[in-house]
Amino acid sequence: MLNFSKFKIFSIIAVCILAFVYAAPSFITIKEDSPLAAFLPSQKVNLGLDLRGGSQLMLEVDFDSYLKDQLNNLKEEIRTNFRDESVRAIPSISGNKITFTLEDTDQIKSAKKIVKKLSNRVDISEDSGKFEVYFSAAEIEIIEQNLIKQSIEIVRKRIDESGTKEPTIQAQGKNRILLQVPGVENSEEIKSILGKTAKMTFHFVSEETFSGEAGVDPDSERLYDYQNRSYLIKKEVVLSGDLLIDASATYHEGQPAVAFRFNDIGSRKFAEITKDNIGKFFAIVLDGKVVTAPRINTVINQGSGVISGNFTVAQANETALLLRAGALPAPLKVVEERTVGPSLGSDSVKSGTIAAAAGLVLVALFMIVFYGFFGFIADIAMLVNIVSILAILSLLGATLTLPGIAGIVLTMGMSVDANVLIFERIKEELRAKKTVLGAVEQGFSQAFRTILDANITTLIVAFFLYAFGNGSVKGFAVTLSIGILSSMFAAILLTRMMIAIWLKYRRPKKLNLI
Repeated sequence: MLNFSKFKIFSIIAVCILAFVYAAPSFITIKEDSPLAAFLPSQKVNLGLDLRGGSQLMLEVDFDSYLKDQLNNLKEEIRTNFRDESVRAIPSISGNKITFTLEDTDQIKSAKKIVKKLSNRVDISEDSGKFEVYFSAAEIEIIEQNLIKQSIEIVRKRIDESGTKEPTIQAQGKNRILLQVPGVENSEEIKSILGKTAKMTFHFVSEETFSGEAGVDPDSERLYDYQNRSYLIKKEVVLSGDLLIDASATYHEGQPAVAFRFNDIGSRKFAEITKDNIGKFFAIVLDGKVVTAPRINTVINQGSGVISGNFTVAQANETALLLRAGALPAPLKVVEERTVGPSLGSDSVKSGTIAAAAGLVLVALFMIVFYGFFGFIADIAMLVNIVSILAILSLLGATLTLPGIAGIVLTMGMSVDANVLIFERIKEELRAKKTVLGAVEQGFSQAFRTILDANITTLIVAFFLYAFGNGSVKGFAVTLSIGILSSMFAAILLTRMMIAIWLKYRRPKKLNLI
């Protein structure tokens, strides 16, 4: 197994070179007019709030808008159920209440039953057939708390979908959210992402849109697409974007588009809608704009589709991100914006950097003192490991904090630990009077299972940290996973290749490991 083909050697060296290329922008400053600017990638690791500072936004959740939407939705449901149950009343909204009057007082019990069936969160007052439906003060407080929690999670998903940017997101009072994003000096892109609710709904298009008749269907509303074309859209939401489980940028007929996929419930509803309404026009509405309104020509069973329109590549990517993250339950308004400085002083940063560098130097010296030339090879692999981690973090646009630097140093120790296991195993084989080649071969093969088991168990922990954690916990899980995979590559493949090449050309009779 110490025989490496030319293809394997080339592949390992290519990976190492790419790691240095992608990590370079994080170490050196490249001017735009420099020849290196065309060769080296632009992505680099961002420094966290504790090291560099960043942008701070104070966001205000529009609770009144959310409450109005909830009342409007409930009003439409009450109206539809009244019509189905032949209850003669027309609900309307007055302030923060839904009001209606029953012409037939014998239907009072039926009306109350319908309202309670639709929502058990509302209170109902009735006086001589005049009804008021509203949220109590206690219920409104609960709604506010849930709204803030939901908004924070959606903001986190939009700003930090991969869990590597490590923003600070905290509730401030009843209706405000503090957002701090490391390393961002221009917050316009953040405000652009947060300023869109990304609420996607599916509606049928009223036939009057195409008939040219002057009358307006009371159950419809006029909306426009991105080319300012007018549509009469049925107000009833037949399918909601909250049933989406994935969205991604793609191409449709050569133009940028957004592919989406529903969950099982959404897929079944989508199939039923397309089956029962072949020939009708079906509008996809995003934030009050008609994105597309195609005709249903066949049954769609796979629960997926494509939104095509006048998207640019950037708009398609942004729309897909917003749909993956989910719709904001209520609009967010930026009420305060500022640039924040690093939370750690320069002395703390300097001390942490010195400590990290000293730790790495001491580990490197330890390996050389105890394992000689093999220790030197392990140090080279450790350097490549550091560079590989930074390269991958650069590709992800990750944010590096001081604890993150400590985590990388810890990963270096794990990498060296793998080499220590291998070298100690080689010692045991040499004491058993094995040849140099046989001892090295057995050392790598016997230690591999132990190293693999230890790293797999750590990866399992990292997986659950990522799956159930938020913010910095999720970021730590990503960094830890990258470090483990990188250390496996450096400590096993790269070290093994360098030792194999050295043995092939030097053919030593003995090793100075004992």
